[in-house]
Amino acid sequence: MAEPVITDAPERERFEVHLDGVLAGFAEYMRGPSLVVYPHTVVHREHEGRGLGSALARAVLDDARARGLKVLPTCPFIAAYMAAHPGYSDLHYRARSVVVD
Repeated sequence: MAEPVITDAPERERFEVHLDGVLAGFAEYMRGPSLVVYPHTVVHREHEGRGLGSALARAVLDDARARGLKVLPTCPFIAAYMAAHPGYSDLHYRARSVVVD
C-alpha cells in the first residue's frame, strides 16, 4: 500500500487523506481563534481497514496542538480516538461552569 498523504484543505474546511492521488477520506473542521470542532470524519468504503481514520485523527489533533487550539470532538470517531489516546486529553475542550446568583 502506498503511504497516505494527509493535507489541510482550508477552502473546504477539512483535512484530506489521499492514496496514490485518490481521495480516500477526510475529516471536516470548524476552526475558531481558540477552538476547533471536528463534526465528521469519512473514510471511503473501498479504503476502510487500512488505518486511514486513525491517521486522519492523529493529523487533525497534532494540527490543533500546533495551533494552540482546544478540541471539541463532535465526530464520534475523533471523540473515541481521543478517549483511546490519553496523550491528547489536554486538547479536550471543557466548558467552564457558570455560577448564577
